[in-house]
Amino acid sequence: MVRLRLELFVHDLGAAQDFYERVLGFDRSIVRSDGYTVMRLDGVQIDLQPVEHLSDGHPIKPSGGERVGLGVEIVLEAADVHAAYERVVESEWPIAKPLGERPWGLTDFRVLDPDGRYVRVTSSA
Repeated sequence: MVRLRLELFVHDLGAAQDFYERVLGFDRSIVRSDGYTVMRLDGVQIDLQPVEHLSDGHPIKPSGGERVGLGVEIVLEAADVHAAYERVVESEWPIAKPLGERPWGLTDFRVLDPDGRYVRVTSSA
């Protein structure tokens, strides 16, 4: 069995924790003293930690104003995409692309996390 876990290095840990918990519905499963936070929602795990934990010269450490997450889209399949959308709307988080049916037959919406990562929440295929 293979599972996917994403590790996201964030500029503002509190803002990232709030976004993934309050806006998208993840649970904070583990919070270590150094800030490393394990967020879980059903079978998805996203680990958050401060970008400062990356050593200088680390290949994924942003430098010189680089945008994090460029070229990556995080896709979450929701059993009830309409309920997920309502949760985001009620949280008053900005919507990057509103809920709608797409030409490929799925319904989805998109948001940006506090670091600007593109997150698409979609119905199941």
